[in-house]
Amino acid sequence: MNITVHRPGDLTSADRAAWTAWQSKAHLDGVPELANPFLSPEFAVATGHQRRGVRIAVVREEGGPAAFLPFQRSVAGVGRAVGIGVSDCQGLVHRPGFRWDARELVRGCGLAVWEFDHLVGGQPSFAASASGTFASPVIDVDGGYAEYLDGLRERSPKFTRTTLAKERRLGRDHGAVRYVHDERDPAVLARLMAWKSAQYRRTGRGDRFARPWITGLVRRLFHTRSASFAGILSVLYVADVPVAAHFGLRSERILSCWFPAYDPAYAKYSPGLVLHLRMAEAAAADGIAYLDLGRGQKAYKDSLKTRELTVSEGWVALRHPVALGHRARRAPVRAIRNTVRSRPALFEPADRLLKNMGRMRSGKRADSDLKSMH
Repeated sequence: MNITVHRPGDLTSADRAAWTAWQSKAHLDGVPELANPFLSPEFAVATGHQRRGVRIAVVREEGGPAAFLPFQRSVAGVGRAVGIGVSDCQGLVHRPGFRWDARELVRGCGLAVWEFDHLVGGQPSFAASASGTFASPVIDVDGGYAEYLDGLRERSPKFTRTTLAKERRLGRDHGAVRYVHDERDPAVLARLMAWKSAQYRRTGRGDRFARPWITGLVRRLFHTRSASFAGILSVLYVADVPVAAHFGLRSERILSCWFPAYDPAYAKYSPGLVLHLRMAEAAAADGIAYLDLGRGQKAYKDSLKTRELTVSEGWVALRHPVALGHRARRAPVRAIRNTVRSRPALFEPADRLLKNMGRMRSGKRADSDLKSMH
């Protein structure tokens, strides 16, 4: 393998064209997950504008590109997947039939270790270094929305009946319900981020939108559009008032669900569930094969999904002091987190504690805001 490392903006147009072409044909080559928009050159380039150390390794064979690996590099030589922490799909995008040695690739990138937390399936060279695998539920709509809805009624009749009834009740109580699949108003994106920030605080989670680089990345992706990639803001309106919204990324065949949120004032109508059904309908009409709901078990995902993909976390490490130190720091944290998440007897009390702490913090924040007004 001949490996060269580049800044995202320095890729040639021919390299980007090859990358995009492999993603476009991935379903025909038996690796449909490679078409995920988080694996696109557009995501790597946008992240490079917000984060230092973003690089793309280009693997060449016989004079032409054979594979692309985006990564983030620290000064010490620690490599992590591009956008790790917010990226829902990671891995090597490659031509059909390409095989590689993971450690040789990491060494060629100038890294001591490469860490991932959402490794796409079908990459055995990387998967051999995985420390855990996890379900990533999807909604298949390649057969059309009517087929999906019929299947949903069969699998979860009460859930389907209740959700559709809540949508009708929402319209009766508050006005006409309207859905916009690709909203272009940045003010609505700002409202979504505000809802999501409040949700993070309310549930005791770290507020991702308190980090300027994530806010900047989402805004940049909102304005990124090509024939094969776009940031999509989907909004559920009632009487022209947004009540639920979602921002995700789409490739030609996959819509990756990313940041959903809703106005808590309308919680009894389950607007988030209504929104996801509308998204599925519009995605099917737009030629999308499936919606990727992302790693993690949630009740709404279990209700909506048709099947599950598998993603992995772990690291490819060389025999190097930097790699040993990185694993020593990261492994215990991951092990504790995954143990808690996988065991209801541990997760449910921890989740309640986080929510109680979130309510306390939200209350203090509200008191502080009131005092600042006087």
